[in-house]
Amino acid sequence: MNLLLDLALVAWLIVLALHVARTGDDRNAIIAFIAFGLLLGLAWTRLGTIDVALTEAAIGGGITGLLLLRAEAHLRRGRPVGSTARQGKSLTTIVAALTSIAVALGLGLAVLAFPSPAPTLAPPALAAIDATGLGNPVTAVLLAYRALDTLLEKVVVLLALLGVWALTPDHLWGGAPELKEANPPQPLLYLARMLPPFGVLIAVYMVWVGADAPGGTFQAGSILAAMWLLVMLAGLRPAPETRSLMLRLLLVGGPALFFAIGFLGFAVAGGFLAYPEPLAKALIVGIEAALTVAIALALGLLVAGPANRAPAP
Repeated sequence: MNLLLDLALVAWLIVLALHVARTGDDRNAIIAFIAFGLLLGLAWTRLGTIDVALTEAAIGGGITGLLLLRAEAHLRRGRPVGSTARQGKSLTTIVAALTSIAVALGLGLAVLAFPSPAPTLAPPALAAIDATGLGNPVTAVLLAYRALDTLLEKVVVLLALLGVWALTPDHLWGGAPELKEANPPQPLLYLARMLPPFGVLIAVYMVWVGADAPGGTFQAGSILAAMWLLVMLAGLRPAPETRSLMLRLLLVGGPALFFAIGFLGFAVAGGFLAYPEPLAKALIVGIEAALTVAIALALGLLVAGPANRAPAP
């Protein structure tokens, strides 16, 4: 049964990937891409990598899909009526397809060329995990062993948001995005009122449990962003103005705390992003909590887009 499930999963992933590449309708392709991301999360679960599965479902299938849908809706407004399909086969399409095939073959050959058994740093990573006070090796890698990479990832998300804000027309700068359905349907209003309390509770749980079990910052931040977007789409709360001082402080608060604790490491632990052993877990959980808020705000505002409403006087 497990083999049949895996084969069916692989078959569906291939079918969805081909559908995304071949369909002529942008929205159809994006919806298939979202389904692909959710199935890919299930595939990672079958491989025993729960943290990666949660991230794929939340980021790959969730937030990225919403970003693409918002972009498609914006582009559709600029097309002539009845022109919603993508162009057919062209030289660009053929070149992209051939490049994708070449990359896939190259990756396959690289995997087959791995030595057996493959080299791994898992034993030394697990041997040193007690010094961090963490039980989840993935969190230890992200926040301790390779913390600089994680810090730069968070900065990149913030820079992406600044890039979106930079698209705001000058006379609307400092205003807010308009993220609201003209006539929100009753099911959307119902979900916007019922789901957020459960979503916030799940997000808090995922941050807390992420130190010792699958979960963590990006997953929790994605859930919070989804709940926030749901509320804004239903019109229950407006999107915040980009000039809001509190909004900006919360956005930079997570990375700023990460930097501060990193530099403090020089004084108390002998290096940048080094943690004193008795306080390692507390510092890492504190960083994750601050980053969760910053990521939730950044992801929600990325989907909302640039300001198209003038700031309040």
